[in-house]
Amino acid sequence: MKNTIALVQMVSSQFVDDNLLRVDALIREAAGSAKFIFLPENFAALAAPNTYQIGEREEGLEPPIRSFLAALADELSCWIFAGTMPLARRANGEIPTGGRVRAASIVYNPDGVEIARYDKIHMFDVEVADSQRHYRESLTFEPGDELVVVPTPLGKIGLSVCYDIRFPELYRGLFAQGAECLLMPSAFTRVTGEAHFEVLMRARAIENVAYTIAACQGGVHDSGRETFGHSMVISPWGEVVAKLGLGEAILLADIDLDAVHRIRRDMPVHQQRRL
Repeated sequence: MKNTIALVQMVSSQFVDDNLLRVDALIREAAGSAKFIFLPENFAALAAPNTYQIGEREEGLEPPIRSFLAALADELSCWIFAGTMPLARRANGEIPTGGRVRAASIVYNPDGVEIARYDKIHMFDVEVADSQRHYRESLTFEPGDELVVVPTPLGKIGLSVCYDIRFPELYRGLFAQGAECLLMPSAFTRVTGEAHFEVLMRARAIENVAYTIAACQGGVHDSGRETFGHSMVISPWGEVVAKLGLGEAILLADIDLDAVHRIRRDMPVHQQRRL
């Protein structure tokens, strides 16, 4: 059975209100063709100077981003896989260390209920040959430490985020929990994306005989950052099912779980591992 999904590619600003206006329009457009909608990393605010304040508001009685997405999922009767947003509490209610927040990926069902949360595990602390040069994500975000697989009508979805894609052992863990699709909402830099993004997407799909799905940031942002875009869906055989370029757009693709099951049956690599 095939299901149509929609990936929302954005060029998010630093300002939550502006981004939510765009998210509203894009999700409403996408919901006309698909009931499974995927947002990119940092969809509500990218490179915002007040990340902790944003995360604090999301822990209050009327969290702007979370309430907005819950209402939209309920109104449109769609699944929303909400990229990442900053949250100032861990899933167990504890406060992150060092005045940081968690980069949380939340899943909303068609009733607007938050049914799963994954906190990004691997922090992007690197040197890149672009205008920003130095990236130190761990100064703002505390890493998570739990793998999350979500049962949905689209199959079992393994959650991950952006820089996680470089760590194949994470996806072995998701496969062991039954994941059939792997999510990588991303804000890859232009430089690293051009070099590595598609090959990593295809590698994780082939290694785990799973669909890989990445809604991305793609363009020049008001903060000066440049992101790679190229939101894409890769089949469990490693083929590019659909792909965008740069700029704000919606990408539609079909997910066929029968293909996952057939390839896993015909090429049972995970039963044949020796190490």
